Amino acid sequence: MGRPMVTPGVSVGDVLELIRGRAVVTRADLRRLTGLSRTAVTLRVEQLLDHGLVTERAEGGSTGGRPPARLAFNSESGVVFAVSLGAGRSQVAVCDLAGAVLAESEFATVGRTEQVLVAAADQLDTLREQLPADRVVYGVGVGVPSAVDVATGHSMSLSTGPGRGDIAVAEFLADRFGAPVLVDSDVNVLALAEQARHPEVRDLLVLKASTGIGAGIIAGGRLQRGAWGGAGEIGHIKVAGAEQRQCRCGDRGCLETVAAGWAVLKELADQGKSVANLHELNELVRAGDSDALRLVREAGRRIGEVVAAAVNLLNPAVIVVRGDLSHTAEPLVAGLRERIYQQSSALATRSLRIEPGSAEAPTGVQACAAMILDQVLAAPSVNARLGGVPV
Repeated sequence: MGRPMVTPGVSVGDVLELIRGRAVVTRADLRRLTGLSRTAVTLRVEQLLDHGLVTERAEGGSTGGRPPARLAFNSESGVVFAVSLGAGRSQVAVCDLAGAVLAESEFATVGRTEQVLVAAADQLDTLREQLPADRVVYGVGVGVPSAVDVATGHSMSLSTGPGRGDIAVAEFLADRFGAPVLVDSDVNVLALAEQARHPEVRDLLVLKASTGIGAGIIAGGRLQRGAWGGAGEIGHIKVAGAEQRQCRCGDRGCLETVAAGWAVLKELADQGKSVANLHELNELVRAGDSDALRLVREAGRRIGEVVAAAVNLLNPAVIVVRGDLSHTAEPLVAGLRERIYQQSSALATRSLRIEPGSAEAPTGVQACAAMILDQVLAAPSVNARLGGVPV
């Protein structure tokens, strides 16, 4: 089952990571894996059992005598909250410690940022009431449609109207739920989820095409946030032919004014086709509406013009297209490919894959849950929660 770990420093959190990563593990397995003594393994396992993080059942095979007891991670011992805030709609969910969604809901993103956060917290309280009262909340994972200062958990431009600016998202939710909160931009959260699905890819670009447009950058196997959390804010790059178009950010000429979901809906309305949201736009595309098909493909082209420069600069191996506009991926991805292959270098596109997100890919709330679980179930966090490392 692998080489033994060095005994010094093998904490209770390290033991939990070993148990979580294996379908079947016994105390004897842990001794072989860690080099710990029988007594040291017992101390750590008993801590985990006392806190409900693992279970132990006599289900293993036996060569005679009493069968060895199997240790398993108990994902039902707690929950995490997931909050995926979008420019047009938002989702919240309660997930178990394996990231499975236990309850979820969706609401329109309306009002000031503070109002949206209150609405999300209220919905989480409602969802929590559907679950057993003894479930401990381990943390809250949040994705927001803006740049984020990950050190403070502040969203730096969550909304475009009143209330725009430095919003203390993490502080608000930590005060409300008394649990650790991790906040990042929505596209960075998706990038981390896609990285987990493509562990062999060290250079990956995740493009979110929805009400807004953004990119998550994995370079050299690491998420790139930039100096102030603004890496990937491609929706507000200035593009030719849009100089007089007003963007929701307050500026003019941004890519979003010609390619974001809200701009496509506006263009359809100007042509006399009233489409309420991106879901209805996707239905028009699926039905073969020529105007909807043309506008979505053109949006893909305009996004591709900007992404082509990123391809030359970053040389990703894979571009994954996510977001509401990608739900009718064929015209959008076709437009992207057209411009990227036209305008990027032959070297950068030699083996480049451009693909829509898989139907099996994590949703926004699932990705937020995975993000916070990686933090709260990491060995240092478990050690802190359980009161240190037994000797």
